[in-house]
Amino acid sequence: MLELTIDESDRLITVAHALASEIRISILKLLNYQKMNIIEIAEKLDLPVSTIASNIKVLEVSGLINTELQPATRGKMKVCSRNFDDIYMLLNLNIRHNDPKNCYELEMPIGHYVDCEITPTCGIINQNGVVQPEDDTSLFYHPERISAQLIWLRQGFLEYRFPVSISGNAKIESVQFSMELCSEAPHYDHNWPSDITVWINGKEICTWTCPGDFGDRRGKLNPTWLRDNHTQYGLLKNWKIDNTGSYLDAVKVSSVTLSDIEIHKQKFLILKVGVKSNAVNVGGINLFGKGFGDHNQDILMRIIYS
Repeated sequence: MLELTIDESDRLITVAHALASEIRISILKLLNYQKMNIIEIAEKLDLPVSTIASNIKVLEVSGLINTELQPATRGKMKVCSRNFDDIYMLLNLNIRHNDPKNCYELEMPIGHYVDCEITPTCGIINQNGVVQPEDDTSLFYHPERISAQLIWLRQGFLEYRFPVSISGNAKIESVQFSMELCSEAPHYDHNWPSDITVWINGKEICTWTCPGDFGDRRGKLNPTWLRDNHTQYGLLKNWKIDNTGSYLDAVKVSSVTLSDIEIHKQKFLILKVGVKSNAVNVGGINLFGKGFGDHNQDILMRIIYS
């Protein structure tokens, strides 16, 4: 199930736009039964492949479907699958005031990592422009990295430590992380899959295959000086760990639970995001902070407790 609140206006608009089309609704109906490639969908709906491809992109950006490239007779084909069976839109602004649970939130600037392992292509952008020289891994240890608003790397990881300032008697019900990210291709390429892995307190939560590096339009927050042929925006992804398992955008992705990450063992949580050297798709990461991409946030941690 995908759960959206009115506070997540950007995501709500993106999903609503994706659903506001008879063609896209028909595509979702077809994917209710099986995975299909774009040509198969076009044949079923008796529509041009180009029309289906453009509508698939809208559904991809919304997160309603997932696509992966698979070998075909000639080159590769994009195979589509549906991510959610249900979508729940919570439009009541006052609902949180009626919730007895407490919420501890902390937003971590993307340049405030405590450890990293970087393989070029790589770089950092802040409010003044691209930190020079590009593809120099030593920049990732320079004090200027603290001001980063966009970070990219081809392989490796970034590691962050989030302080947990809640009572030791609190009963933690879930830990959530949210960030905007995409693959890292030369310039940009929407068909550039990357296997991006997330770890919490050393436990591997899941590996998500990002479909590409997005640059078909300018990011909503990007400064005017950012060149058009550069990565423009990512997808806002949400990871949650509770007592039943781990979830990505409300879909269960692993059996790792709160007890596995030993959240009460120390007064901070360690978040690590990266691309393994032995991943099937070593397609890099672009990680967006405030002022870049489509979502005006850094890495957001939310702990729900009672």
